[in-house]
Amino acid sequence: MADSLEELLSATAPEAAPALLGAVLVRSDSQATVALRLTEVEAYGGPADSDLPDPGAHTYRGRTARNASMFGPPAHLYVYFTYGLHHALNLVCRPDGHAGGCLIRAGELVAGEDAARRRRSANRATEPAHAALARGPGNVAQALGLDRSDDGAPLRYLGSVPDPVLAAQRLVTEHPGYPKPWTGIFLPEHTGQAEMATTARTGVSGEGGTDAFPWRFALKNDPTVSPYRKAAVKKRRTRP
Repeated sequence: MADSLEELLSATAPEAAPALLGAVLVRSDSQATVALRLTEVEAYGGPADSDLPDPGAHTYRGRTARNASMFGPPAHLYVYFTYGLHHALNLVCRPDGHAGGCLIRAGELVAGEDAARRRRSANRATEPAHAALARGPGNVAQALGLDRSDDGAPLRYLGSVPDPVLAAQRLVTEHPGYPKPWTGIFLPEHTGQAEMATTARTGVSGEGGTDAFPWRFALKNDPTVSPYRKAAVKKRRTRP
């Protein structure tokens, strides 16, 4: 296990992502403090001309105003708006100038569930079940209250602890909200305690979603993990 968050996230995303499973992400603002145990993470690499080319990544065609946060420095947030519907959260990896990030696909709410439930239920006819509150990247960002204004914000290192869930619950109890928003993470002191599944990334079209990129990592049999969807491989058009 890395000695610090910056050390962990200075690695490539495929190296860092498995170590994030079981960590607890804490998001606080003036309304509430919410804590999420991470159960599913996907890794994303860099541009076509980089040392880790990734056709499934936003960075594949190079740096833009939208994806600039993915190029570092590490231990920052990359929050983007996708499909005109929802936001998604990545934890930025690699040294400054090298693109990479870990997409937070799913987690379990372990503190601040009432606030997360209000956010998730705002435009729904029924309330989602506990396991579904942060299942899927859009639901993660909504439950945590993240949007594009959080893009590029630093990720606080809250420490490596024996029980990240207990540490986060204590923090939320003692500090239910802060005037200025921030996002932090508790890392587990030891990894590998739970069985992990590794697959191709879910729902990624083209080569980036194939078995050539087995960069989806999830806790086995955890009810919060999103269903795996095989990639839709793009077919070249042929003239009749």
